[in-house]
Parts: sequence; structure tokens; C-alpha cells
Amino acid sequence: MKQMKKHLLQRDNLKQDKYHHLFKKMLTLISLLFIVYQVWSVTFSTMDPMHQMSIHLVFILMLSFGLYRSIPLIDGLFLILAISSGIYFSIHAERFATRIVGIDPLSNWDIFFGLILVVLSMEAARRTIGMPIIIIALLFLAYALFGHHLSGMWYHRGMSLTELLEQLAFSYNGLWGSPIAVAASFVFMFVLFGALLQTSGASEFFFRLSVAMAGRSRGGALKIAVLASAFSGMISGSPTANVVTTGSFTIPMSKKLGYSPKFAAAIEAIASTGGSLLPPIMGSSAFLMAAVTSIPYTSIIIAATIPALLFYVALLAVVHFEACRLNLPRMDKKYLLPLKTVIKQGWFHLIPFFVLTVILLSGASPSRAGLFGIITIIVIHLIRRGWKQHLSMLQIAIDVGIKAMIPISTACAVAGLVIAGIMTTGLGGKLNSMIIGFTEGQFGLTLIVIMVISIILGMGMPVAATYVLTAMVAAPTLINLGVSEMASHLFIVYFSVLSAITPPVAVASFAAAGIAGANPTKVGVEAVRLGLTSFIIPFAFVLNPALLMDGTVVEIGLGFIFSIIGVITIASGMTGYLNKKLHYGIRILLVGLGGVLLYPTLVIRLIALLLIGLIIYVQHGKNIMSFPVFRKL
Repeated sequence: MKQMKKHLLQRDNLKQDKYHHLFKKMLTLISLLFIVYQVWSVTFSTMDPMHQMSIHLVFILMLSFGLYRSIPLIDGLFLILAISSGIYFSIHAERFATRIVGIDPLSNWDIFFGLILVVLSMEAARRTIGMPIIIIALLFLAYALFGHHLSGMWYHRGMSLTELLEQLAFSYNGLWGSPIAVAASFVFMFVLFGALLQTSGASEFFFRLSVAMAGRSRGGALKIAVLASAFSGMISGSPTANVVTTGSFTIPMSKKLGYSPKFAAAIEAIASTGGSLLPPIMGSSAFLMAAVTSIPYTSIIIAATIPALLFYVALLAVVHFEACRLNLPRMDKKYLLPLKTVIKQGWFHLIPFFVLTVILLSGASPSRAGLFGIITIIVIHLIRRGWKQHLSMLQIAIDVGIKAMIPISTACAVAGLVIAGIMTTGLGGKLNSMIIGFTEGQFGLTLIVIMVISIILGMGMPVAATYVLTAMVAAPTLINLGVSEMASHLFIVYFSVLSAITPPVAVASFAAAGIAGANPTKVGVEAVRLGLTSFIIPFAFVLNPALLMDGTVVEIGLGFIFSIIGVITIASGMTGYLNKKLHYGIRILLVGLGGVLLYPTLVIRLIALLLIGLIIYVQHGKNIMSFPVFRKL
């Protein structure tokens, strides 16, 4: 009897293994078809945009329900419904492309499959991202349906379910709005580009390059973490994934050298988060910003260069001053690598970036630049490694790329639903009026309120979704107050990104805390404290457009120099060290003076610079009265 039970159990296990293996093969096939379709549609296709985006979304839905599984029967049903919806939208693509919204009627089957796509998109987002974005979407959609029951400024005429569904699934306001359009074109190409870079050994090269560049200086281990995380985060666009990748090595090494777990985790979280602000890739935010504003992508990455440099100069300064304050030893020489050797061994990893940048600056579209970057990586890897290793690398890259792409696309799809809810009800204008009413048009207070909105909306959500939602609500308010379109949207991008380190839902800080074995909330608070400069920089470039390359050469040059000194001064005040430990009063004064250096008025900057010079002079043990100017008094 026991042997029979054992035999039956083995047979069931074999059946399960067989089905699991078959399911895996099916997912691999879907993944390959998706990659081929995406490259073809972005590069050669002349398909109608709605048709192109619908196929992209259906592939994403199939992969979501295949990789993020729940109950097998329900997953199977969702897969069938997703495929059926894709077939239906493809058959009727021409009719949907030419129909006039609000005039041409929808059939019952149109309504059925449109509703299916909306529901499946929300379920896929719930599985891949979580509930916050779903709750936000449901609130906006509920307002669209039942807003006529409200009074005052919140009243609108109301919509039937069919009218709302028409906006959500059969117009370019909802599922097929700019977020999914960008995800299906530019973002996909750069996600695949990033995945190929990671799997081809570029991440290891950049880490070794960081060791060679920063390893010999004091605080070298954490400086390596900062530089490596910057390179990696720029490509991946996911602060949490970046923390897990680079932090698993740099945080333990930093702890061994004497940094506290809390400090090491906080620095890693900030560095990984900032990668999404680093040109030329900037995660996915630059592509979305280009789509929302119609500002050329190249203009955005040029404008974002100085703020990104300030971000990382400040962070490196924090690490350096903390290492000096604690009198930490330098890295063991056995870990150090000669810069010349590192570049000689891996210089070819820089070629794809060079190709990408040149093509972007030549005026080509980001998707075409991404394609040439991908081809460059494939050719280099094929020449160096041969077919066998090359195919293995491609397989891993496809897997990494698709897993990175799924949450971006599902977030963009649901963000499109929220946009439809805002646009069809006039809610955007009402929220703008509410912000202006609350702040009474006070410039500084309005900036702070929009910062808070961006951070709150970004809690636990991808940057792409946070940026799109906040931009719809808050960007017009800033523009009406006289802020340039570039500065307004970059301000929102910055705080959408920084929500990843800001408690109470600081996903990057919490991930770093897990690796460091530190208290997550304390790491989040420490990340905000040490990353204070990153919260000041957006205010600085709103007040001083020269930091966004908007001005004369002299204005840009002076703005950059003063700002570099300013962020280093703030870092000194935050860590409590200059050439020796600082008194709390001096620390507060340095933070204030550093902030003043970011202000555009030259006279005020010069006064602040003079005061900083006096503090440095006194800190070196000099008597202020020994200055020549005071001797005659």
C-alpha cells in the first residue's frame, strides 16, 4: 500500500514537473515573440499607434500573469482573456483608429473586451507593483462616474460606464495615452539596452572602474558604492533593484571598514536612487517627460546634467567628511585596482554609451539611439565571446529586461486610466486651483506643497507613474507662477524619484536596511538627513535657471562653481566635520551658507563665500583678528 502511494506521488510529481517545464517553455516563447515584435514595431512598423500599443499591452499582460502567478485556474483564465482581447483589438484595429470618440457607437463586444483590458491591466499592476496605484486609479474613476453627486467645486456632470469606458479603452486619453506610448517605444529599447549591458559584464566593469577611481581615497568603499550605484541606477531605473545589486557587496564592506550599518545603508539608498536622475538614460523619467512636454529628449538630458553632478558631488563629500570624522582607514591595497589596467581590460564597455550619446546628440529619436546601442553591445559581445556564450548572455538579458519592463508598462497603463479620469472631469484644473488657494499663490509655499504631493504619490510606486500623475496635477501650477516648463517638470521628476528614500514608505532605504541589518525607519531618516542636498537642488534650479543650462556661458559657469562649493559646504555641516569636528552652531551655519550659495544673486553669494572662508580660517586654528584687514582696527 505504501509503495503504491509512493508510486502515485512520484507520478503526480512527474506530471507537475512536465507541466511546469511546458509552461516555462511557453513563457520563453512569448518572451522571444515580445522582444522581436517590440524591436520590429519601434524600428520598422507603420501600424496605427493604438494597434501597436494594444499588442504591447497584451504581451505584458500575458507575461504578468505567467511570471506573477496566483491561483492556476484564474491565471489560465486571465491569459485566455488577454489573448482574446489582443486578437479582438487587432481584428478591429482599423475601425478603432478611424472612429470618432463620442459620436461613433461602441458594440457590446467592444464594451466587453474594452472592460476586460481595463480590469486585466489593473490586476497586472496590482500583482507587479502593489495596491497604492490601484487605489488611486479607483478613486479617480469613481469620481468620474459619481462626481455629479458632489457639490461645489467638486461637481461635474457625471458619466455613464460606457462613456467612461470609451475614454479608457478607445481613445488616446486612457490606456493608450502618452505613458504606455513611451513605455512601448523609448523605454523598452533602453530597458533592453540596460539588460544587455548588465549581462555583458558592463556592471562589473563600472564597479571595477569605481574601485580604481575612488578606492585609494579615504572612505573609498562607500565612494565606490556611490559611483557604482550611479552607473547601475542610471541603466536600471529601479532604486530598490539597484540597492540589492550593488549594496549586497558595498554595504558589508563599508561596515567592515568602520561605517555604522545605518550610515552605510543610507548612503547606498541615496546613491541607488540618484541613478534615475543621471543622464543620458535617467531610468525612464526623461522619456516620459519628453512625451508629456514635447521638449526634445536631448534638451532634457543636457538640462539635467548639472543637477545630477551636484547630487553626486554632495554625496561623495558626505562620505569623505564622515570617513575623516571617524578617522577610518583606507581600503586594503589588495582590493585596489590600477585605473589604467581597468580601462585597458574593459574599455569596450564604454563604446555603447559613446554610440548612444552621439546618435542622441545628432537629433535621432531615442528609440533609434537605443536600437544602435543594443546592436553595438551584441556585436562587441559576439566578437569577444563567440556564439555559445553570446546566446547564453542574450537569454539572460531577455529575462532581466522583461522582468524590468513588466512593472513599468503596467504602471504606465494604470497611470493612463488616472489621466483619463482627470481629463474627462476637469479635475486637473480644480486641483490646480486648490493648490493656489491653499498657498495663496506664495511661490515658496507652492513649491513645498508640490514637493509633498510628489513624495506622497511616489510612496511605493514606480517613478514613471508618480511623475505622470503629479505632472498632470501640479506642473501647470508651477508654469502659471512663471517657472519654465523644463524646470517645472524636472522639479516633479526629482521628488518623484526621492520618494524612494523618504519615510514612511522609503522602499530603497528599507531594502538597504535589510542588507545592513539596521532599523528600516532609522535608515530612512538618515537617508533624508544625509541626502538633504538632493532635496535642495530642485529648489535651486527653479530659482536659478542657469543650473539647467539656461543662460549665458558666464551665468552657467558661475552658477555651477558656486553650487559645487555650496553642496560641499552643506555636506560638511550635515556630517559635522571640516578639518576637525564642528560645533552644532557652526554646522547649522554651514548648511545655511551652503544653501545661500545655490541662490542666483551674486552679492549674496559672495558674502556667503566670505563667511565660509572665515569659518575655514578659524577652524584651522587661526585667530580671526590676525587677518590683515583687522590688524589696523
